[in-house]
Amino acid sequence: MTEPTGTYSTTMPRGGPAGPSAHVAAVARQIERDRLDELIQVAEAEHGPIAEEEVQALRDRLGRARGDAEERTGI
Repeated sequence: MTEPTGTYSTTMPRGGPAGPSAHVAAVARQIERDRLDELIQVAEAEHGPIAEEEVQALRDRLGRARGDAEERTGI
């Protein structure tokens, strides 16, 4: 995947407790989501759509893994 590059500017208010770092973090999260969406589109074009059952099975597996990790670390 070749990605176009460019320079962007934005105007935002000065005040607020979060400041510009919160805005930058939000933009970074959106870029990450956009890239993940592109990756999903490419994978689905190559392999077909992912069934909801497969998604749920992976969510369940991840939930179990997180639970196991919490038990081991006590967090």
